Amino acid sequence: MQSQPSAMSNMGGQIGLMMRKYAPLMILISLVILFSFISPNFMTAFNIRILVRQVSFAAISAVGLMFVMIGGGIDLSLGNQIVMTNVVLSILLAYRHVPLYIAIPTCLLLGTFLGLINGLLVTRLKIHPLVITLGTSQIYKGIGYVIAKSRNIIGLPDAFRVFGQGYLGPIPIPVVIMIVVALAGSFVLTRTYFGRNVFALGGNEEAARLAGLDTNRMKVTLFMLCGFISGITSVLLLSRVFAGQTTTGQGLEFDCLTAALLGGVSFKGGEGTIFGLITGILIIGVLNNAMQLASFPDFYQLVVKGAVLLLAVAFDVYQKGRKAKEPVVKVAA
Repeated sequence: MQSQPSAMSNMGGQIGLMMRKYAPLMILISLVILFSFISPNFMTAFNIRILVRQVSFAAISAVGLMFVMIGGGIDLSLGNQIVMTNVVLSILLAYRHVPLYIAIPTCLLLGTFLGLINGLLVTRLKIHPLVITLGTSQIYKGIGYVIAKSRNIIGLPDAFRVFGQGYLGPIPIPVVIMIVVALAGSFVLTRTYFGRNVFALGGNEEAARLAGLDTNRMKVTLFMLCGFISGITSVLLLSRVFAGQTTTGQGLEFDCLTAALLGGVSFKGGEGTIFGLITGILIIGVLNNAMQLASFPDFYQLVVKGAVLLLAVAFDVYQKGRKAKEPVVKVAA
């Protein structure tokens, strides 16, 4: 007698799972269709190329943030890490005339070191990473301002333009690097023991520790990885803007966090896919691009972005609530 209700319950659970899994993709498709009708310039080849290049910078950084979030952490210093590394790299290139093959690895090492600081503070002080990285964010930003001395740093070598402004065939180089970073991130998360350990850490830290995982070392490694990837973004952004500025990278962590949550990366850790992350990044990119085409004032754009972030957090909480109830439903059936 209970077999039919049980089958219906299981079918409902499967439908709910599919809806949650593909909701970001459906939102993206709906937005593309909507803005295609609203703005005739939206679906042009020229605008699509601009849109994809715009999102590539945030997408690269979001992959690093995603590793930290799946591991149960958060890094709010991401944008200001880029501020600091951007200023240091521009000084090395413009004022010290350091060769590219030395300056760029130095920038990547600096980003990794800033991530190391975040990781050590989180593990040693036992304070929530949100608080730690909120504090280090202001430190990195302040150091960047001090080093730059409130000026734009110009005089970068022309050979440096290729990283942010060049093309590989018809594809902008930042987009190529975004694809490489995304594929590498997906491989590590789904095909390696390290990736399994990241999910284990975020899913249940105590169980991971009892299973023999060095959780503190793993946390530090994830923050270092996030810092290294932010260094890549810093190189590309500096090459794109072609001037060292203390505004470059500011607020990027907001778009990355919103995109991650929209794409199904859980705020509490243990869940997330590269496909979902890129979908979330594209949603943010489509919204930004459409508002720019419509000449929305900046403060209206901030309102929309804030609302999207709140909706993304609410969606994450809803997902967690539904998953917590599903085992109860099956037992009751």
